[in-house]
Amino acid sequence: MEDVNPPGEPPHPGMKWIPGGNYQMGSERHYPEEKPAGPVSVDGFWMDQTTVTNAQYAEFIAAKGHRTPVHWQRGAVPDGLADHPVIFVDLSDCMAYAQWAGKRLPTEAEWEKAARGTDGRHYPWGDEFDPDACRWNRDGVGRPCNTCPVTDYPQGVSPYGAMQMSGNVAEY
Repeated sequence: MEDVNPPGEPPHPGMKWIPGGNYQMGSERHYPEEKPAGPVSVDGFWMDQTTVTNAQYAEFIAAKGHRTPVHWQRGAVPDGLADHPVIFVDLSDCMAYAQWAGKRLPTEAEWEKAARGTDGRHYPWGDEFDPDACRWNRDGVGRPCNTCPVTDYPQGVSPYGAMQMSGNVAEY
């Protein structure tokens, strides 16, 4: 049984409540590291609706003096990329940002539940791959390889309202 009602208001703007409960984690369909599929239970949790943007990460850098991603010239967010996801950060950078923001990183099980819901779907939007539901590029053919704003591709939203859980950037 899912605990669908959040415990009050989001602790920070832009967060979504992911109800606790059981779901099918993993897959027998795609990659070996996704196997074996099996039942998992998580407690309810709050999660940001989008990935961290360059603008949000820049606030953290300004406040804490943390190192900038390697592609930021002279320590500044690249032109036109303020609302794109921050990239070229490692786990320690992510953890430092989360602590500064008063949040935490989701566990693997939490992240997957937020992305897939409880019905065993393979993608946030359903079972079939839809190139119009996410930012993707296979072998540099088709679409450009750069990132897009974190709110693009609303048709790919997860069952709980999380954006771009597939495509655009890889999780840590």
